[in-house]
Amino acid sequence: MRALLQRVSEASVSIDERVVGRIGPGFTVLVGVSDQDTDADSDYLVTKTLNLRVFADADGKFNLSALDTSADLLVISQFTLYADTRKGRRPSFTDAAPPEKASSMFDNLLERFRASGLKVETGQFQAHMQVSIHNDGPVTIMLDSADRHRARHG
Repeated sequence: MRALLQRVSEASVSIDERVVGRIGPGFTVLVGVSDQDTDADSDYLVTKTLNLRVFADADGKFNLSALDTSADLLVISQFTLYADTRKGRRPSFTDAAPPEKASSMFDNLLERFRASGLKVETGQFQAHMQVSIHNDGPVTIMLDSADRHRARHG
């Protein structure tokens, strides 16, 4: 499971020119689900996202998490995070989960985020959406649940 986190001052998602989700300061979380993902991958991403210290403290240092700051979350399904561009000019999405599995995993992820008590907004799975992101910093962080199995260097 992959998540692209963008720290935002505000963000919204619209479908057919109608806003269906809007947040203030917090994270826009673009989420891709792979065919290999399990509940452990969801747990990893939720824990990392909620506890990642990329919000400034009184001294302007990255010392606070989404939980510390009561950040809002705009969580959007984004299968294109599993684009494979190694061959040719058209990306392949064979590593992305099929819609039935991805939808179920995404709903489960939303429930886990909501259990944190933070405000959680979302779009609509498989809909064509317009996402307005006011990236703050800019701060953009890629999370990949497969990283928990990789050794750290240095």
